[in-house]
Amino acid sequence: MAEAATGPGGVTAGSAGALNGLVLSGRYRLDSKLGSGGMSTVYLGRDETLERWVAVKVLHREISDEPDQIERFRREARAVAQVSHPNVVSVIDAGEDSGRPYIIFEYIEGETLKDRIDELGRLPLDESAAYGIEIGRGLAAAHARMLVHRDVKPQNVLIDPDGRAKVTDFGIARSLENDGMTVTGRVLGTTDYVSPEQAMGYEVDARSDIYSLGILLFEMLTGDPPFQADTLVGVAMKHVNEELPSIQRRRPDCSSAFAAVIEKAARKEPKKRYSDMAAMLADLEGALEVEVARGGGSGGEATTVLDSVPGARDRLASARRISIAGVLLVLAGLGAALAIAALTGDETASEPTSRGGGASEPTGEPIELTAAADFDPEGDNAEHGDPSELASTLDGDLSTFWSTETYTAGPDLSLTGKSGVGLIVDAGEVVEARELTLATPTPGFTAQIYASEGGPPTEIGGWGQPVGNANNVDEEQVIALSGEPARYYLIWMPVLAEADDGSSGVAQIAEVELTS
Repeated sequence: MAEAATGPGGVTAGSAGALNGLVLSGRYRLDSKLGSGGMSTVYLGRDETLERWVAVKVLHREISDEPDQIERFRREARAVAQVSHPNVVSVIDAGEDSGRPYIIFEYIEGETLKDRIDELGRLPLDESAAYGIEIGRGLAAAHARMLVHRDVKPQNVLIDPDGRAKVTDFGIARSLENDGMTVTGRVLGTTDYVSPEQAMGYEVDARSDIYSLGILLFEMLTGDPPFQADTLVGVAMKHVNEELPSIQRRRPDCSSAFAAVIEKAARKEPKKRYSDMAAMLADLEGALEVEVARGGGSGGEATTVLDSVPGARDRLASARRISIAGVLLVLAGLGAALAIAALTGDETASEPTSRGGGASEPTGEPIELTAAADFDPEGDNAEHGDPSELASTLDGDLSTFWSTETYTAGPDLSLTGKSGVGLIVDAGEVVEARELTLATPTPGFTAQIYASEGGPPTEIGGWGQPVGNANNVDEEQVIALSGEPARYYLIWMPVLAEADDGSSGVAQIAEVELTS
């Protein structure tokens, strides 16, 4: 047995591990066990040729004589070796010694993202967005090589001493150019973060990783994955069947912009998510700017990520002097192409690109609304008795307003047997709205924004998933939208504001505006 030595970060070589002291291919000495999974064990190793610490993944002996497992293991080495990016753990070497296949990775001294979540419970908003950007950038690099990770989770994200996030463990990744070793109907991945299509054993593409990143962002903000059950299958089926819990209900200080990114990424149907990682990154960068400005400066530790956002340091210094309304107006006018280029390093990204659902780049231009209508599908289909009030929401006069009925059972409409009531506004033609602004004399209600190209649908279930939302609506509330093409926009209110008597619920809307 080799003499014990002290590795980086105080890791003591020679601690428990079946292969401690073994030298692979006359070069890589295994010093201590770092972790183990279903296929392999990872060791802290010493490259005795270049005198550096490395991470060594060794295939388990009991499966090293199974051709399909060996091929999957080798495929990981080949695939990840093609991805060169600061946010992906690099493959250094690969080989086989005495029937033991192994892969050599760069050694990242630090902690996993899961460790950080377990330590803090909930991460700061700006830090969560920043880590999401770096993880997304690493995954985008893999997707550019037609490689889908399929096991995005905080345990597979390493945080280096400089605060940079690095994606690792592509052990079940699949090339989109070759079906490879995937067995039809087999669910691979961790069910806490598994996409609905992967849970059902269907084919997956890059949008599966987008879903998992959305779930990971949810955990960073709340401290826990969104779905729990007694069995792994039970969790997987919740991903298939249950809607994502409201992020702003669990984390009220989260901006609508950030919540909208998570909700769009985690939609059940792949076609309703972001079309690619670049589109998600563009919106995440905007959400990061909003969180930094709203927080009066950065409260997180992801300094490397914040430095990677153009002008982040200047914004941190000046955030206390900028009003939230002013920041939102600036964000509305930012060129999303510049954001994509800055985040992805892609010089071609300055050209117009699809932003999920075919939405165009934001312009900040107002969109004329032509009509408004009540929406009360679980009641009498007329939420308020005076239809003349509807025009008040579009007349530019803040002294006039449309009102819901007053619900004596309380602000939460579930107490009345309804899931909500709403107001529909009509743009007259299909548009791609990026923001909806509400003015109200009764702040405090919850607003979920839905969009539809046709109809409008007569039941809430026909509207699909929300494209934006806000809890505790302010007197003037700007709600970020996903930008999907739509003509009709529904302001759905499951929780109203408290009426003057404190025990009833009501909501009033004085003005609705859309901007592209």
